[in-house]
Amino acid sequence: MGQQGEKEQDENRAETGLNEMKALVEPLLAWYDRSHRILPWREMPTAYQVWVSEIMLQQTRVAAVMPYYERFLKALPDIAHLAQVSEEELLKLWEGLGYYNRARNLQKAAMQIQKEYGGEMPDTWEELIKLPGIGSYTAGAVASIAFGRPVPAVDGNVLRILSRVRMDDGDIMDQKVRREAEKRLQAVMPEERAGDFNQALMELGAVICIPNGVPKCGECPWQAVCRARAAGKISEYPKKSKKKPRKTEEKTILVIQDENRTALCKRPSRGLLAGMYEFPSLPGHRTREEVLSYLDGLGYKAVHIRRLEDARHIFTHREWNMIGYAIRVDELERGSGGGEIPFLFAERNETEQRYPIPSAFSAYAKYVKIRLGNEKYQEERFFDAE
Repeated sequence: MGQQGEKEQDENRAETGLNEMKALVEPLLAWYDRSHRILPWREMPTAYQVWVSEIMLQQTRVAAVMPYYERFLKALPDIAHLAQVSEEELLKLWEGLGYYNRARNLQKAAMQIQKEYGGEMPDTWEELIKLPGIGSYTAGAVASIAFGRPVPAVDGNVLRILSRVRMDDGDIMDQKVRREAEKRLQAVMPEERAGDFNQALMELGAVICIPNGVPKCGECPWQAVCRARAAGKISEYPKKSKKKPRKTEEKTILVIQDENRTALCKRPSRGLLAGMYEFPSLPGHRTREEVLSYLDGLGYKAVHIRRLEDARHIFTHREWNMIGYAIRVDELERGSGGGEIPFLFAERNETEQRYPIPSAFSAYAKYVKIRLGNEKYQEERFFDAE
């Protein structure tokens, strides 16, 4: 076969692929119109609401995000408020959602919008992607949902459903595969319903063509054309390269209290959980005697010490295996070890309401009778309902 013949074959394949993609649009939108979930950021959304929701939804389930979203919008109703809020208040609003750099980048972007765009969210993909914390997906989501721009928004959900319906062997962790998916979707994007189209793709991956468990193929608008389903190979898609193994760290958590207060430490301003507060800790798994010796060096005499439960917390790239001790001392402020005491001392209500503490420490928070993240709001709603 000559070069002309090969060129014609390539063109025919491209045309066939384009037609197959076009055939997905109408049934998807029809399914979305009758089946989509009612979510607070979908009802007459502003650009700010779409942006906040999309950042919160990164690596977090919708059910977990909804109460955070409502509280966040109540406390910080617009870009101006977000740009001006203190870091501690911002992180406290985010407490329990994890991936705290998302919140910091939200504020950095809000400051940039105030400075460079007069406080108004830019309305094009090209301008949105210049903002901190906004990548190709988020720029596409905000541009299409809030401003009707016909640009794709490709996340893991979208890559998964396209991989299955096309039975595509490409590694979805490869940026080339993501860019190719964006090109395919751009070619069939319905200009008059760009935002709905992107949300329909996300919705299909979130509630029907799910990542874990058995997909609900009988409810899928693409069931008649899905190649992986026809071949009985749904579980084999998408193809995804293995992640590097997580680094494991051992820690000893110290819940140190006097009659009224608890010792806390502020984490460094850079790195994992930057700027958050935590219970004091020591590297490794320490014995009771080692903990007492450490406290003695700070000038604290333990009145009582007891071993607490073990706990584990998994981050994206590391894992903490923790043991804990509850330590009662006479008075926290009066350490006499000769050096600067590396703690701050907070009463229970202050700890719960002011200082953002990561959910990594939730197993030990109960020993000082504080609740983290959603826990305290759930209890408040229960009593309000009564």
